Amino acid sequence: MPDRLRSLPLFPLELVLYPGARQPLHIFEERYKDLAADCLDTGAPFGIVLTEDEVLRDIGATAEIEEVARRYDDGRLDLISVGRERFRTEDVRSGERSYLTADAQLLPDTDPGEAAPPDLRERVITQHMKLLELAGHTPRPSLYDDAPDHRLSFVIAQNAALDTSQKQDVLELRSEPERMTFLSEHLQALLPRVEEQQTTRERIRSNGHFEDFPIDD
Repeated sequence: MPDRLRSLPLFPLELVLYPGARQPLHIFEERYKDLAADCLDTGAPFGIVLTEDEVLRDIGATAEIEEVARRYDDGRLDLISVGRERFRTEDVRSGERSYLTADAQLLPDTDPGEAAPPDLRERVITQHMKLLELAGHTPRPSLYDDAPDHRLSFVIAQNAALDTSQKQDVLELRSEPERMTFLSEHLQALLPRVEEQQTTRERIRSNGHFEDFPIDD
């Protein structure tokens, strides 16, 4: 893929797509039916960018259509897309197509392929596994083992109780050590609150049952 993309189709959404992440999309607006048709015809990527209060963020991720999961009689589509590369928009335009397009500059990490230091990596994994356990999930070691070392942060950030703005912050950081440090600090602050909520729920459940204490007439 070239460093610069001309007339990249844009799909503004209220979500953040990470490189390597799969994102289901339900396509129902006519302009995005056009976008999907164009990308399916050419095999070209499109760009997913976060929109907040009708304002587009300028850093997003390119996506490719991996699968057409379903075609509806009225033209709607269910797609599976996969994130590829981070980019910055430089000239967002309307009027070229029914959807927005933009020239874009790809934004690789400042040191592509750099992984987080082993101690930081293990700390974040331990914190994330604890969060999943508190949420009632069983962590899978393969979640971490199968991820490229330089993109593990993106895998963890997808399910780390980040709000949308925080997810965008992670996307915009251009080194794996920086992203993992961000996640470690976030999880360090979050886990005590989640544990306290869990303790409170357990106390409520252990306070007995009202039927054990009948009310006198």
